[in-house]
Amino acid sequence: MLVLRPFIRQVVFRAARLHFIATPRYSSTLAEDVRSDSTFRIPLIDFAAYKQATSLADKRRIADDIVNGFKEVGFVYLTGHVIEPETVNHVFQKSAEFFRLPEETKARLAWDDPKANRGYVQVGRERVTTSADAAEIAALRAKAPDTKESMEIGRENHPTFSNKWPQETEVPGFKQTMLHFFQACHDVHTMVMKSIALGLDLPEDFFDNKIDRQDHNLRLLSYPPIRTSLLLGDGQARAASHTDYGTLTLLFQDSIGGLEVQNPHTKHYQPASPIPGTIVVNAGDLLARWSNGVLRSTLHRVVAPPATKINATEGMTPARQSIAFFCNPNFDAIIESLPTCTSTSNPSRYPPLTTEQYIVGRLAATYS
Repeated sequence: MLVLRPFIRQVVFRAARLHFIATPRYSSTLAEDVRSDSTFRIPLIDFAAYKQATSLADKRRIADDIVNGFKEVGFVYLTGHVIEPETVNHVFQKSAEFFRLPEETKARLAWDDPKANRGYVQVGRERVTTSADAAEIAALRAKAPDTKESMEIGRENHPTFSNKWPQETEVPGFKQTMLHFFQACHDVHTMVMKSIALGLDLPEDFFDNKIDRQDHNLRLLSYPPIRTSLLLGDGQARAASHTDYGTLTLLFQDSIGGLEVQNPHTKHYQPASPIPGTIVVNAGDLLARWSNGVLRSTLHRVVAPPATKINATEGMTPARQSIAFFCNPNFDAIIESLPTCTSTSNPSRYPPLTTEQYIVGRLAATYS
């Protein structure tokens, strides 16, 4: 497990150049390693090799690594992507500036509609879970709400819904920074989905016209410092166990850590420690449905890192920031089992539905 550096207020997404991060070599296969918690690992994949490939065979080699990671773990670390560390650092900086605004200023931008899925979500408003039952989620939220706040941003050119931006004087450059980052993340999503198509024996452009409307969600996350006594209750966590809803999630972590991934084979949680310069990428529910369960939408959670002792019986956890880009298919895309993932012996497990039906339904239950 990586040793986490002490928290500093300014987040630094370090990497001299992303292609300098060496990909480890293992004597055993990923499928063998993940069967035991002692050897469990999330694969680190250099995506630059896919972008620079000069033959379909070279592309297919990286595509197979990515698909295999999602089959066995549901998560991969990507290096060699197109988003520069300086860009990520700037997004973290503007996110921190936003969350430092007065509560009444942020409350003006409050999230209020699951179809729009835009705006500020205060600490305790959300309780992520695998449940889709609104009453059950409300009971969980009342008992053990997630100890985080977030800002939700969608595509800017939506015909019906508008983003909720702070005034330019409140956080200078915030809107432009987030719109630029939104586009950069969409471009990564498009490229990774091309590789997944190849890895599932589909044409490389299979998903292109099903993900091109950018119906994604950029989520800025702030986990404020919290007394350890408040995290000791049953079911309490910074963010409880859950899966994500869409195709992929691109996660950018600070140095504090706290993300844990359930080993699908042992059902025990393992740390997904920050690796500077990488994006943590996980498969979501809709990609799992599309692939008829071949690719895993894996449970994960955020737990508190080691706390600083403030008295004989109490500690205080450090603040944490992260940025999650939830990649979604077009909202009117029909998600049904792919032909290469079904057979007479493995028929479709899921009925067809649209992206909007699934995601809006889950959001409505989560926040109701």
